Amino acid sequence: MKLYRIGELAKQANISERTIDYYTKIGLITPEARTLKNYRLYNHETLVRLERINQLKQEKYTLEEIRAKLELWNNISSEEEVKEKLTALELHMQQLEREVKELEPIISQLQPNQINRAFTHLMPQSMACIEAIRILLNHGPFT
Repeated sequence: MKLYRIGELAKQANISERTIDYYTKIGLITPEARTLKNYRLYNHETLVRLERINQLKQEKYTLEEIRAKLELWNNISSEEEVKEKLTALELHMQQLEREVKELEPIISQLQPNQINRAFTHLMPQSMACIEAIRILLNHGPFT
């Protein structure tokens, strides 16, 4: 099993050594072992955990929310994790469906040039998501 010293881990995770020190101090990550000279050694799972932390930070979660999610992930099996994420996604899709249905009558009253102006402010990824939701609403998932 490969163990990383803090500098190696920081380079692999593309974060600073100081951040790793802080995450270790607050308990988001823990070293696997220590060397005879008391250097901390981290395993590959710590690297994966740091990638999850970075992803959650990009999604604007607080460190406390990240801690809660990491603890939840540690306590559930892969199948349970998939079920939980699918359920959360389903709830989110239902909310998006309600919002899209609220917008449909408003959009139908707009002139084509007004619709184009409204949609030009959206990122291409947002447009793709909107189109995917529209398709799902019209055809249902997994049909």
